[in-house]
Amino acid sequence: MLTLQNVIDSIKEPDQEAADLARRRWDSVAKPLNSLGALERDLVRIAGVQGTPRISIGSKAIVVMCADNGIVEEGVTQTGQEVTAIVAEHMGDGTSCVCRMAAVAGAKVVPVDIGIAGETSSPGILRMKVACGTRNFLKEPAMSRRETVQALETGIAVAGEMSRRGFALLGSGEMGIGNTTTSSAVLSVLLEQPPSRVTGRGAGLDTTSYRRKISVIEEGIRLRRPDKGDGIDVLSKVGGLDLAGLAGLYLGCAYYGIPVVLDGLICAAAALAAVRICPAVGGYLLASHVSAEPAGAMALEALGLEPAINAGMCLGEGTGAAALFPLLDMAFAVYDGMSTFGEMQVEQYQPLK
Repeated sequence: MLTLQNVIDSIKEPDQEAADLARRRWDSVAKPLNSLGALERDLVRIAGVQGTPRISIGSKAIVVMCADNGIVEEGVTQTGQEVTAIVAEHMGDGTSCVCRMAAVAGAKVVPVDIGIAGETSSPGILRMKVACGTRNFLKEPAMSRRETVQALETGIAVAGEMSRRGFALLGSGEMGIGNTTTSSAVLSVLLEQPPSRVTGRGAGLDTTSYRRKISVIEEGIRLRRPDKGDGIDVLSKVGGLDLAGLAGLYLGCAYYGIPVVLDGLICAAAALAAVRICPAVGGYLLASHVSAEPAGAMALEALGLEPAINAGMCLGEGTGAAALFPLLDMAFAVYDGMSTFGEMQVEQYQPLK
């Protein structure tokens, strides 16, 4: 069985030569230079990950890590913890928001129970439970370091399963009541920003509950003292099983050479933790959109990623990845099938100085 350290030691930077060749292909296509913006950059990045300018993005899946968070005890959410299992069931049955969108995009949704507090019955859920939710990080660390490593290795295993199933492009998402609180805590530490600057209202908190959410994060960080230089420690002390599973998924995608699309704030928080664990992982990530949450843009900037979509989205579940997939397909149709300037006997555009 692959261990976390085996994977970290084996991850290499994406293939720069393949990326350069993809960039040259774009520059030869008979259209204004760079006129598809972030979509061109995304396909170049995919070429680097796949190690060839002849990229493949036809077979797609969205992995959704589902888990509960003990911090909900502190009144930081509008809904109860039971909603996590309910929405996961709908994902397994193919009826949730992300499933509706993914069906249009031609992608499969794979919900993973990595830490739902209760049990689920849908046969469409991949059951890889590490624990029945995390603990309340205001009272004790959310997870032990051992549980965190187990969740990371679970995410790596899911990436391996997706590779064996032949998916060329993955999206990522999450479902877990309370995970905007854990994500804000993780980002506060990793971005070295006060909780008041990175914390939003999540699924819709009134002002009193919102202030409570900020104070809970502030106090939790003060008590747990996570080490900003150790992504595993941060996830363990103030994170969640869904975040750790996503971070593991990103590590696994880098190990197996699969480009992976982030959704919003929670995925970005997990990605930043993964990059702190293994910096080379950053080259395998693509940003779908910038979250409407306060830290959305900050997290992407820290990752060095530019989103293709700015639509005020904050639904979660991997819906951002589902929204990006058709845009990437359209960009690929141009990249792969469009004539070059030479073939059309038209003078090629030159870069502006």
